[in-house]
Amino acid sequence: MGNLLKVLTREIENYPHFFLDFENAQPTDGEREVWNQVNSVLQESESILGGLQSYKGAGQEIRDAIQNPSDHSLQEKAWNSVCPLVIKLKRFYSFSLKLEKALQSLLESLTCPPLTPTQHLEREQALAKQFAEILHFTLRFDELKMRNPAIQNDFSYYRRTISRNQINNMNLNIENEVNNEMANRMSLFYAEATPMLKTLSNATTSFVTEMKGCIKVLKDQPADNVEGLLNALKFTTKHLNDETTPKNIRTMLQ
Repeated sequence: MGNLLKVLTREIENYPHFFLDFENAQPTDGEREVWNQVNSVLQESESILGGLQSYKGAGQEIRDAIQNPSDHSLQEKAWNSVCPLVIKLKRFYSFSLKLEKALQSLLESLTCPPLTPTQHLEREQALAKQFAEILHFTLRFDELKMRNPAIQNDFSYYRRTISRNQINNMNLNIENEVNNEMANRMSLFYAEATPMLKTLSNATTSFVTEMKGCIKVLKDQPADNVEGLLNALKFTTKHLNDETTPKNIRTMLQ
């Protein structure tokens, strides 16, 4: 992913000149399977951004409930205001998981040997466009999230109310949607200043770790059984000895 970004931003010395026709890029037969998978996720992205942009929060209802703890009607009003917002926040979080899988599929397609990142971008422009669209969505999502402190305030109130058993006879159906385990995962997600960027970073780290794991599994086998596969990795990965290739991966294939 680092090399892909360097190519796109012209940070590689003596970078090759090529044209990315984002406006007219159409998937080839070889790209179509991954393109369809990623496209199904990207089609939801504008709706996610629209939902985040229109997120108003339940700040006033929460303040009224906190200032009047003995007023059951205000507690119920705050709870009923927060519940649909928590469902919306769950949708945003669930989308981040879909985006993570989509990015991993793109990384596999756009970095696989023997082609270089530049060659992938030249030949698989529809996938390159999707890669750019994911980055664009990520920046927009995180910008909107950072400008909306109501998100964390609402979710914190939800978790406090649940944990303190203050809901009495109020609507408990939401616990079927956002149980304690889900709430913990969502809390970690929204605690990040840029949660969607963190998701992409995790996806990239996981992708690199998986590559290292595959190499280690091969290295742990009897040499006679896997020598051909290791040599295939070594000699078809054209940039194995580049400075941008992690040193530990270069060492594993020596």
